[in-house]
Amino acid sequence: MKNTVLHKANTRGHADHGWLNAHHTFSFASYYEPERVQFGVLRVLNDDIVASGMGFGTHPHDNMEIITIPLEGDLAHKDSMGNTEVIKFGDVQVMSAGTGIQHSEFNPNHDKRTNLLQIWVFPKVRNVEPRYQQITLDTTDRHNKLQQILSPNADDSGVWIHQDAWFHMGNLDKGITIDYNRKKEGNGLYVFVIKGSVKVDGQELEQRDGLGITDFDKVTFEATSDAEILLMEVPMNQ
Repeated sequence: MKNTVLHKANTRGHADHGWLNAHHTFSFASYYEPERVQFGVLRVLNDDIVASGMGFGTHPHDNMEIITIPLEGDLAHKDSMGNTEVIKFGDVQVMSAGTGIQHSEFNPNHDKRTNLLQIWVFPKVRNVEPRYQQITLDTTDRHNKLQQILSPNADDSGVWIHQDAWFHMGNLDKGITIDYNRKKEGNGLYVFVIKGSVKVDGQELEQRDGLGITDFDKVTFEATSDAEILLMEVPMNQ
């Protein structure tokens, strides 16, 4: 029997710092909700809008897999491993913080905002050597199907992380139905609707809603409008 937990968009934590307008699906910074600390090993799902020319100063991380997905605009990245990159729509970036890294991120454009998802996943091994990976995906490969953007396997599609997790993105036309089959027994699936509306096993989700699903083998999605979705399959035990 499937179990679900629904997180409506308007129940997320919110912080408007002027230069940063952030929504937090899970407890983060000044937003703390004991019922919403994490979903399995998925610890952070932040939906950030960064004003033009602004950004995050240098700050540290350790023992976390940090995934960044730009939805709009660009993000300039610099880190203590010597990486200086710009990530943009269609790109996926991952950092395995491991024993420790420092990085900064800012919007390099002076005429438009940047909207990004930053996702933190607990690793299955601690104190690994820090690493950086960035790829550019063909977003047409997710039209009316699910495109794998992350897995545990360096030889598989998308980026890889130190965790038994699989992420997919899909752009679905209204009326399209698609199934997702669980990759690993015991894993849960967290669904995040980036745009539009979709029924997940009959449960209606709207833009920026999240739904966690456990104890499942297959989940069926029906786009009730043109929709963009992010699926995150993660272990439920840390």
